[in-house]
Amino acid sequence: MELTGQSFLGSRRGAAHATSFHAVNPQTGEALAPAYHPASLAEVDAAVQLASQAFASFSQTSGRQRAAFLRRAADGITARQQELAERAHLETALPMPRLLGEAGRTANQLRLFAALVEEGSWVQARIDPPLPDRQPIPRPDIRSMLRPLGPVAVFGASNFPLAFSVAGGDTASAFAAGCPVLVKAHPAHPGTSEIVADILTQAAAAEGLHPGVFTMLFDSGIDVGSALVRHPLVRAVAFTGSLRGGRALMDLAAARPDPIPCFAEMSSGNPVFILPSALRRDPSQLAASLFGSFTLGAGQQCTKPGIVLVAGAPGDQAFLDALRSLVQSAAPATLLTADIAHTYARTTEARALDIPLAAASPAPQAASTCLAQTKIFTVCLEEFLGKPHLEDEIFGPNTLLVHCGEPGDFLRAAHSLEGHLTATILGDDEDLAAHRELIQLLERKAGRLIFNGVPTGVDVGHAMVHGGPYPSTSDSRFTSVGSLAIYRFARPVCFQNCPQALLPPELQDTNPLGIARLIDGKPEKLTA
Repeated sequence: MELTGQSFLGSRRGAAHATSFHAVNPQTGEALAPAYHPASLAEVDAAVQLASQAFASFSQTSGRQRAAFLRRAADGITARQQELAERAHLETALPMPRLLGEAGRTANQLRLFAALVEEGSWVQARIDPPLPDRQPIPRPDIRSMLRPLGPVAVFGASNFPLAFSVAGGDTASAFAAGCPVLVKAHPAHPGTSEIVADILTQAAAAEGLHPGVFTMLFDSGIDVGSALVRHPLVRAVAFTGSLRGGRALMDLAAARPDPIPCFAEMSSGNPVFILPSALRRDPSQLAASLFGSFTLGAGQQCTKPGIVLVAGAPGDQAFLDALRSLVQSAAPATLLTADIAHTYARTTEARALDIPLAAASPAPQAASTCLAQTKIFTVCLEEFLGKPHLEDEIFGPNTLLVHCGEPGDFLRAAHSLEGHLTATILGDDEDLAAHRELIQLLERKAGRLIFNGVPTGVDVGHAMVHGGPYPSTSDSRFTSVGSLAIYRFARPVCFQNCPQALLPPELQDTNPLGIARLIDGKPEKLTA
């Protein structure tokens, strides 16, 4: 398609304003056509008004109708995945195989939510039948289920131009819940965003939905995003990005006259605990596995292992030597943007003045402003405990090794940790059983516990949790990946003594959708 650089306001496009910005190829520094025009505040208001109008009808659509929309959007992404990957490659320098895979993941998660809402039991329908003879007070007929919140503002992420962006998990789960979506496109990959927005707009039109079900706004700064969060008709916010950005949106959402939920996925060091048995087994393979994990995607994954706690045991020196060798022979990494590369260089240089730099890859010789060195730092446990800032995430290809000597050191380290998306434990069955207390403690520190694997890689399914205590997310009760993500955008509504004809189908006595329900607190027996 021919890119225009203009926002999507339902079925029409935004204006071409005087101010503009360009996507930049991280490998060459070249500005990519076309120029992109930030939405005006008037266009932000028009978009939200349109979404609010759409909510009246979209919230009343059946699960089958929303499933058809989601599947049509998924089919559109599949049909244009080559076009999407090629543009995303120009804008992010991420490799084509990764981007083609990400396009498939984006389509598949749309289909996952389609299947979820088509089946329908996610609404958690509950029926407490009337008890007119109950003493001392009769019980009325009480029925409840989950209903959509309203228009949702979604912020595209820099590091996943498809799976956590315009049609990513936040958008898919909000659509599935029955909420119109307003996307603030990420300025690092506006062309990719425009193609996906075109797919969603066409899908909504083909399914006969109100055009305000989906809008997308461009901006290279914070004005559009701030206006979206402050707008009184926006009912929730979803964000994936830095702690600084997420915290700013959380504060804006909380400071409104009517505060709204802000579901932010932010900063995580994803600690890895290497037990003695893991070091004894194969230190070289262990080093290769961890190196591949913290350099995957140039270290720009939200589940990158940024803290590695190593037991003092036979094999620890061989592990460290193998890891140093891998780092020292690594090619320069291309980061997503010049700003990210500048921040990475500044923060890793500051860390090298604070604690020992154990190894670094050769300094880049090319002139690109997006190139970065791979680095590992090392510190003893006492210094790690005495410098809480060492837990801070540094976005890019680096990690911190923390040397633990005594048997109780892992517990001391775990007690000091903030919230993380993941925590990983490596060791054999006997070693894991001996560290049961550590595992129980890490359950309070992370949303996902990983045994004998690496944290990078998030499967999209029904059991996945991609969340964790602050500062990894703003609300550890929820996940941004997997079918459970739908619960961020719904709220319980109770119907008391409502006539059968006015009840949603999910709550009618005949259960016309055949969904799983609770009747007086017990699972309803469904007939074949």
